[in-house]
Amino acid sequence: MPRFNPAGTSEAIIADALGRGPDMQLGSRADGWQLCRWRQFVGSYTVPALPEPLYTMHIAGQQHNRTWLNGGWSEHASMPGCATIVPSGQQTGWLVDGELDVVTLSVSSQQLQQAPAADQFRTMRFAFSDPLGAALTRQVLSELYAPQSPEREVYIGALVNALKAHILRGANSVTAQDIPISSFSSYRIHHVMNAILQKPEAQHSLEEMSAVAGLTPSHFCRVFRKATGLTPHQYVMKTRLDKAQQMLHQSDLSIAAISESLGFTSQSHFTRAFRQFTGEAPSDFRKRTRN
Repeated sequence: MPRFNPAGTSEAIIADALGRGPDMQLGSRADGWQLCRWRQFVGSYTVPALPEPLYTMHIAGQQHNRTWLNGGWSEHASMPGCATIVPSGQQTGWLVDGELDVVTLSVSSQQLQQAPAADQFRTMRFAFSDPLGAALTRQVLSELYAPQSPEREVYIGALVNALKAHILRGANSVTAQDIPISSFSSYRIHHVMNAILQKPEAQHSLEEMSAVAGLTPSHFCRVFRKATGLTPHQYVMKTRLDKAQQMLHQSDLSIAAISESLGFTSQSHFTRAFRQFTGEAPSDFRKRTRN
């Protein structure tokens, strides 16, 4: 598969900002795309404005990675299975907590201008669920590490073109409600995850979440844990506590008000959960992060 990474491209700018090149890259001039795999580690990074929009799929690594938005680190964190679209002409900041493993796909501006979903590439879209994009990306990677053959090269090109077509028509355009059969339960799992991220303070009972996923509660727990590494209850609690850390750092709300706004039964419940999650009390976390 041809590879190219001339100076001034999005990939060259990213490599310069990270201080290292991609672990893997391939591209097609004829089809107008460039795909790279990047592994990065703990730190904060500033990436200058890119000449073309970039689709990024988070495929592995830690679940606490954030971007700089509106003068602070984003409320939500990216996790494996989440996609991000970075528009052209916008400098971005990134906070990496542990190892980060992502795949980026850039598409020529000419093709983007003709895309039905061109508007979605004009603004930042951070950490949204895109199960089909994740599945296509992982399949591309599995083929890249398979033995070389002419058929493999053709198949990889077809897979990347399928991923390109997916994002050009609007990544995440298929919702969980649009999928009528249980074999697509992974879409519904991501729908549940998005609902928790959007409203961590809600009750999110096991019965409600499993009903949305179209699975029995016991099956839902097994599938959810396999997808996220956490039980549904642990995921809800982690999402609440991630938001609590941001509120403690960026707002002047009292600890009692933060506890209530995030759906905890009491301030003491919140304090116990926060200490178990971070190793320190909410008041100590606020003092430390504001010094």
